[in-house]
Amino acid sequence: MNSPLLEARTITKSYGRGSSRFAALDGVSLAVPAGEALAIVGKSGSGKSTLMHLLALLDTPDSGSLRVSGSDPATMSTAQMGRIRNRDFGFVFQQFFLTPHATVLENVMLPLKIAGIGVRERKLRASAVLEQLELSDKAANKAINLSGGQKQRVVIARALVNRPKVIFADEPTGNLDTNTGRLVEDILFSLNHDHGITLVIVTHDPELAARCDRQIFIRDGREVRSLDYAGAAA
Repeated sequence: MNSPLLEARTITKSYGRGSSRFAALDGVSLAVPAGEALAIVGKSGSGKSTLMHLLALLDTPDSGSLRVSGSDPATMSTAQMGRIRNRDFGFVFQQFFLTPHATVLENVMLPLKIAGIGVRERKLRASAVLEQLELSDKAANKAINLSGGQKQRVVIARALVNRPKVIFADEPTGNLDTNTGRLVEDILFSLNHDHGITLVIVTHDPELAARCDRQIFIRDGREVRSLDYAGAAA
């Protein structure tokens, strides 16, 4: 039996000190198979973004364990974890985190530059994903001059340029109007359906969560229930 692509085993994470210390996660376990679209759902402060950050190796748990393709990140060096994040993971956040005065092409090429890919190959691969997302005509535009929907599509292009196994999306439509948000959703789910890219989406939007194969609900740092795409308790 193949190992899950991502796995968390009774992980905990707390922040603060002394009397102000609080548990963001308290013993959460889950497994994410390759190719799944998973929604992590919960109210603000429930711990859902903390869970995603741990799965994405952006933070480390206080206790419990993580696995990425069967490997334990706790045994890896910082450089090794950085390579996994840059090579296997793509990130789409509610805040765009684009370099505002760099061009669209320059923003999309950034992960390839970090990975040490040569200039010619960077331009070819970045241009290809911009064409895929119908943004070729914006390649020379400064990011600061784009609309919100265009910026989020550039973020998706940047997430795709390293051909990741997983895209982590934290409230990816939170700053967008309904129609633009639906377009961004359609792009993400087409990547999942057509290219087998695993999606881990943090959201409080029930309609976005319902489009995923499975939903897990987090409350006060604990998983309260897990649903499959049909809405039956798992």
